[in-house]
Amino acid sequence: SPRSFQPNGTSKEALQCEIEELKQKNLALDQEIAQLLSEGYSLEELEKHISLLHEYNEIKDAGQMLLGKLAVIRGVTTKQLYPEYDLELSD
Repeated sequence: SPRSFQPNGTSKEALQCEIEELKQKNLALDQEIAQLLSEGYSLEELEKHISLLHEYNEIKDAGQMLLGKLAVIRGVTTKQLYPEYDLELSD
């Protein structure tokens, strides 16, 4: 049956709705890119910025993992380690 080809029994209507949502997100992103380009940003600059944000997030995740492991070893919460390393909770 056609239904057997759909992942997890997802209905055709649900898939169509998801496709429409993705099209809307794509349009919104295109508009945001156009706005940034009109403000004088270049695509290369935007791509570099995105790349740097990904790198920052990976480094931050690694730091959080290390803080978590250290907290477990010391038997404290991660939050309790922040002052010791001059970190802000918003970091």
